Amino acid sequence: MGGGHAHPLYRDGDSPVHRLPAEVKVVCLVVFVLAVVGTPRELFWPFGIYTVILLATWALARIPVGWILPRMLIEAPFVVLALLLPFAEGGERISVAGLQLSVTGLYAAWGIVVKGTLGVAASLTVAATTTARELPVALSRLKVPGVVVSMLTLMIRYIDVLAAEARRMRIARISRGDSPRMLHQVGATAKAVGALFLRSYERGERVYLAMLSRGFDGRVPQLAVGAGCPAPASSRQWVLALLPASAAVLVALGSWALR
Repeated sequence: MGGGHAHPLYRDGDSPVHRLPAEVKVVCLVVFVLAVVGTPRELFWPFGIYTVILLATWALARIPVGWILPRMLIEAPFVVLALLLPFAEGGERISVAGLQLSVTGLYAAWGIVVKGTLGVAASLTVAATTTARELPVALSRLKVPGVVVSMLTLMIRYIDVLAAEARRMRIARISRGDSPRMLHQVGATAKAVGALFLRSYERGERVYLAMLSRGFDGRVPQLAVGAGCPAPASSRQWVLALLPASAAVLVALGSWALR
């Protein structure tokens, strides 16, 4: 992977959060999300504190809220599903604007929306400050199985190749008079998807054989520190980076104690 390789969600910057090793950010993300998920949905104040933690992190990382919000639309289908729960659940019901809504359903919808929103926002924060090249290195340092790391590394490396192949196939179809947006071209579109799958499979076989011929043993070798690979996190970086996640854990524990 080239030094400038980055995914679409990455926001280039030089903030303290950007400079943190990726393994620290991954652990911080997991701990934060677990704390949010473990918070009782009947309480509201803990989620306000979680939001403040995220806003402070965005300020430190110099990520505008306007950059984050449009990318959170990925959770829209889950929000729509959650809005149906107050009508579908049983139990005690209350009247809101003339509608009979389930109390259990309201709490369930609130829990799904607020926890999902915070989880997506935290994930986008890590994605915005971590390049695609750093993630496999971080997972290796966190002792993730080598097969998973290898699959992720190859996926990151070749996703752009497959996207470029799909663009070339589309341009070739249009240059021959095809109109992909027309309903009667659904069959041709399906055939193009199948052709792309076969080309991807064949390319994968060729790449795998080439890797075996060069001594590949199932593990992606790590880059040397300073040659495209960031240094492992120091104890100070671990302590400082885990402060937001630790605060979230304390809030979650406090919510159960005060429930």
